[in-house]
Amino acid sequence: MNPVVSRSNPRTLIPSSKVLPRICTMDTVHELSQSSNFLNHPQHTYEGYSFSNVMAKSPATVPILISLLMISQVIAGCGGIGPGNPNASLSSDRDIVNQGEAVNFDARDSTTPDPTIIDEYRWDFGDGEIRTTKQGVISHIFDGSGTFEVKVEVFNDEGGSDSASTLIIVNAIPHIVLNLPDFVKSGQEARMDASGSFDPEGGAVDVTWDFDSTQDSDGDSDPLNDVDASGAVTSLVTSQATNISGTVTVVDDSGGSNTTTWNLRVISRTFRVIWEERHVDYDWSGYLEQGQTEEIQFQPGDGSRLIDFTSTLTLSRDILPIMWPEDNFTLGVDVPSSGWSFSVITTQDNITENSSAVLERSSMNPVPESDYTVFANSKEEVEMQLLNDPNGRFGQGNWNFLVTAMECDPDTPVDGIDPDQGNDWSLQARFVILVLRVSEISV
Repeated sequence: MNPVVSRSNPRTLIPSSKVLPRICTMDTVHELSQSSNFLNHPQHTYEGYSFSNVMAKSPATVPILISLLMISQVIAGCGGIGPGNPNASLSSDRDIVNQGEAVNFDARDSTTPDPTIIDEYRWDFGDGEIRTTKQGVISHIFDGSGTFEVKVEVFNDEGGSDSASTLIIVNAIPHIVLNLPDFVKSGQEARMDASGSFDPEGGAVDVTWDFDSTQDSDGDSDPLNDVDASGAVTSLVTSQATNISGTVTVVDDSGGSNTTTWNLRVISRTFRVIWEERHVDYDWSGYLEQGQTEEIQFQPGDGSRLIDFTSTLTLSRDILPIMWPEDNFTLGVDVPSSGWSFSVITTQDNITENSSAVLERSSMNPVPESDYTVFANSKEEVEMQLLNDPNGRFGQGNWNFLVTAMECDPDTPVDGIDPDQGNDWSLQARFVILVLRVSEISV
């Protein structure tokens, strides 16, 4: 029994008592058959030559037979007998997105004939970026706007390939045009203007403002999206010199948003400080009978610093000798906030002068430096700091003068008859004060 070539698979030699069948009709084979005595013998469709006959009649045909077997393998591949190409599939989680947002693509539903496997995915996102992966999923962010054709080409381990594509529409985000001052002074209003912002596609836009990027006022763990104000134009006022950072967000009618950070420098204001010396005079008068007291309350140091004061209580003279001697009055002063009180009694140095009492105090507070500049957030801040200096607060608050008629002589032994029941008095006081003048200097 001699081996023959299998008709169903030319690669296989099978034992047979029959002659070999006709192998192929391709041009290359035909040329070989024409040049071979082996193929010139008459044959039936399912007949062949035994190897022994072939070897006996034409030993040179053996190499030709081997070549035919090799060619048959190529013919089998060219004839579509191999595994074949994959079938690509592509989907996305979104087909309309805003510029700068991510899209997830999935090609895992792609298939390939057994026993091949898909071992490569080549992605073309339509925006100039091409990537290759071993997995069938990928994410991509579109920085530009427009319509993009995203394509995936799937390759199997035999080199076969197929492609699939999908369209992604990317909405353009708004453009932010922001105008704000380079700096403002503390306490001044900063005008924030985003009215020039626009949607490139012509849609309407909404504007919101976050005035402090360091604070999460709405508690969502994002300090950049708090809505402290809304509208294209707003204003911001701060009482402290500092650097403020915030955000402005512009959203179009398709939901596309754009956020940018802004910085505002708040500078201290410059003030000139002058202590102006002034003399403040007070004058009171009245009539008191023996045992009576007149209380006078006032605030000589309001908005200033007290330095010196002098007060004089003068009694009217008793003209008639029957009313002598002169009456005795006391003058007292009480400053509760400073814990100071003092009193004096009227005296008459000679009979030609009125009885009087003098009460005074000097250098109540030190004289401060004057005519200099300071930096502060406000005029009120400067005034409060200087007027509340603990070394210069003596005499601040209420002052109380007390005028009391102690003795109004003479008294007669006859009941109901008193030639001198009381006396007229006058009180003059002069205060030397330093008035604080604070004026802002422009920069």
